[in-house]
Amino acid sequence: MRRLLPLCLVCLSLCAGVPGSRAQAPEVGEQVTLRRDPGLSAGVRRALARLPDKVQAGLLVRDLNTGELLEAREADLSLIPASNVKLVTAASVLVDRGGAGGWWSTELTVPAAEVGRARVSHLTLRGDADPTLTGTDGPDSLRALARQVYARGVREARAVQVDEGGLDAATWKGLALGVPMTAVRLAEWHDRPPASAAEARARMGAALIRELRRAGVRVLSSTVTPAPAFLRYTPPPRTDERGRPLPPDPFIPVGHRPEEGVASVRSASPFHVLAATLRPSDNLRAEELLATLAVRPGGDGTLPGALARERAVLRRLNVDLTGVRLVDGSGLGRENRLTARALVGLLKVMHDLPYPVGSPVAELPGHTSPAHRNAFSEALAQAGTGENVPAHDGRGGTLALRLRGSGLDVRAKTGTLPGVSSLTGYVTGKSGHTLAFALLMNGPEDTPILTLRAVQDGVVRALAEAH
Repeated sequence: MRRLLPLCLVCLSLCAGVPGSRAQAPEVGEQVTLRRDPGLSAGVRRALARLPDKVQAGLLVRDLNTGELLEAREADLSLIPASNVKLVTAASVLVDRGGAGGWWSTELTVPAAEVGRARVSHLTLRGDADPTLTGTDGPDSLRALARQVYARGVREARAVQVDEGGLDAATWKGLALGVPMTAVRLAEWHDRPPASAAEARARMGAALIRELRRAGVRVLSSTVTPAPAFLRYTPPPRTDERGRPLPPDPFIPVGHRPEEGVASVRSASPFHVLAATLRPSDNLRAEELLATLAVRPGGDGTLPGALARERAVLRRLNVDLTGVRLVDGSGLGRENRLTARALVGLLKVMHDLPYPVGSPVAELPGHTSPAHRNAFSEALAQAGTGENVPAHDGRGGTLALRLRGSGLDVRAKTGTLPGVSSLTGYVTGKSGHTLAFALLMNGPEDTPILTLRAVQDGVVRALAEAH
């Protein structure tokens, strides 16, 4: 049984960091509920005693084999999580795509009346913001689309169009990255993303035209235009000989039919892009993943719509949203708020979701921990692998140089902003049980981050030893 604090305190917590207001100092958190939680073991207490002054910390630990709550300290404190927000983004995308066996898709269409013709008025590129689409590499590429178009008998197109109706790119421009999200984009843009939707359209169109011409399809115009909005056909009313209304005519005239696909590609499992996002803590990829939740018709095309779908996923997973506020997909915004309780709740549910049955691509030989065996935990960084972190291509990611020599199996997500450090994930205890933990720390902006990380590592070691 939990006892709620007065409504005014709840409102203060939920309103912290509202856009347009002055951001809260990072050391300020709101404890919005009181619960009967366990205390701390001696080793964890000693590790947390090394926290610098004025640093607030929220901690929760659950044994995933037994379900028991093991350790807690200020688990409902609403704190700035930094890149721990990426855990919410990744989990939401994994659930939205239907697990590690899901995909994104991109297609080229022609007017319905021109299907089967060698010469068409235009080809339209449409997609659901696939963050893995490339220009030339592999089956999920513009090159593969162009080859399909040629194989379908198309030899000439007067022009190319790009559908921009899936996302409202402007709603992402207010974020720290300032990069607009578009419904079709290329993975090669990662190091030099377009500054506007118009630039994205021009670059995408130019890349597609190159591949079409390379495949043998003449494109007469190099000008790339946005595709017009799709207008649903409304059949005229009908009546019988007595003037009584009849059902609409199911036949749609060719000129009013939607465009039909002549080529399509789809991505590999989202697992791979989740790992490429979480392990090195890639901010742009995180925002691109969030954008996939907004694409119409499943979403409303906006950043607020994507964030609303995230919250809907968390509610479906029965995650406690008290004190939770989400403003982006990467965690760069200091207005984000999470609690240790919400994060551990998410970790528990995601750990219980196994690889899809019969999915051969989900398990990576040599990298799968017998203690985990699920797409979410395997996408996390692994502590102590010793890889060169700047390379951003290793299993260890941002944890590669931490907890080296400990012998611990730790899969977790780091988070860092000035005065903010967090560590959330899984560790295998000496019992052989998998422990889910979340440790969020907020202090003054000049707080030494290395000191906070050392405290976190000490807590993880103590947890594994105690349990």
